[in-house]
Amino acid sequence: MLRVVTANLNGIRSASVKGFLPWLNGQDADIVCVQELKAQVPDLAPEMSSPGIFTGYFHCAEKKGYSGVGIYTRKSPDRIVEGIGDAEFDAEGRYLQADFGSLSVVSLYLPSGSSSDERQAAKFRFMELFLPRMAALRESGRDVIVCGDWNIAHQAIDLKNWRSNQKNSGFLPEERAWLSRLFDEQGWVDAYRRLHPEATDACYTWWSNRGQAWAKNVGWRLDYQIATPALGARALRTAVYKDQRFSDHAPLIVDYDHPF
Repeated sequence: MLRVVTANLNGIRSASVKGFLPWLNGQDADIVCVQELKAQVPDLAPEMSSPGIFTGYFHCAEKKGYSGVGIYTRKSPDRIVEGIGDAEFDAEGRYLQADFGSLSVVSLYLPSGSSSDERQAAKFRFMELFLPRMAALRESGRDVIVCGDWNIAHQAIDLKNWRSNQKNSGFLPEERAWLSRLFDEQGWVDAYRRLHPEATDACYTWWSNRGQAWAKNVGWRLDYQIATPALGARALRTAVYKDQRFSDHAPLIVDYDHPF
């Protein structure tokens, strides 16, 4: 069995103070993808770089305290790929790929467009660049899982207040249609939705810090594990972990029938 966890940490140092690393070592996970490190490698204490049984690999943003992705793994990868080959977004630390035999696992932090029109435009630029990358991964013949914070809720059942958010970043028609292209045209499998096709409140992985969003479970499903078809069909179990809060996101755990 292969257990993969993905978690947006909203700052690895903050999440560590809140108990993320001890929790991580108790999950019997094989691979853990993390996003929004908000740190450079020199900022990472030894227990953050290599927590317990895991070794960490990181693609940090050049800007301090911003973005950045990582992969923790029990097994040494055959290859690590940093970035998508685009200077603008590779400077932001948004893509890290680890290859293990015929398996590739990606930690992805797709840009958010909620802060300004300029960032929404950047989000659309990234999506345009990333679509052919996803197609190439899909056609590679490898088993691939792309984990991370996609910053898009795909369907109305993926967020609480969908009616009032139809013109807001994260639930724009163009964003949702882009995700649909990954699933319907390229054939990628949304592991959570395959196992829980009608889940609503239980599916959320992000809650605004404003108001009482967490207390009232006014959430969004922004974190996904998207797999190539054969591997996606072997997803056995999935869960959103909410018993402890490490950030404004919750970890998403998926078990696959795959040797590792």
